[in-house]
Amino acid sequence: MKTRRILLIENKNAIREVTQLCLETVEGWEVLTAISSQEAIAKTKTQKVDVILVDLDTFVSDRDLSTILHQLQNNSVTQDIPVILLTTTLSSQELEQFTKLGVRTAIAKPFDLMTLASQVSAVLGWNR
Repeated sequence: MKTRRILLIENKNAIREVTQLCLETVEGWEVLTAISSQEAIAKTKTQKVDVILVDLDTFVSDRDLSTILHQLQNNSVTQDIPVILLTTTLSSQELEQFTKLGVRTAIAKPFDLMTLASQVSAVLGWNR
């Protein structure tokens, strides 16, 4: 069975480390991390990832998030990588806008770290 590679964009060290540990432990996924959109884009140029988990709170504004989503969509290497937002606040209207830029869904924070992997798998149709 193929090991899934996840890119987690999260700027808070503690949350990033705990989320990474849980995804690696619960599902055995390889989790790459980035603390900024620039670092994330750089990693997608050198490493293939199966999904990008984006902490919406990492971005100063919706415009910042839109910028990285546009960059991903306009790059032939990354345009098909699904994006899932992790967020405390997101209106259905905002989610609809982001869906047009490749976002599959949003998972509400705080989420249960022990079930996050199964939520991601369900969204992407990955069999366990």
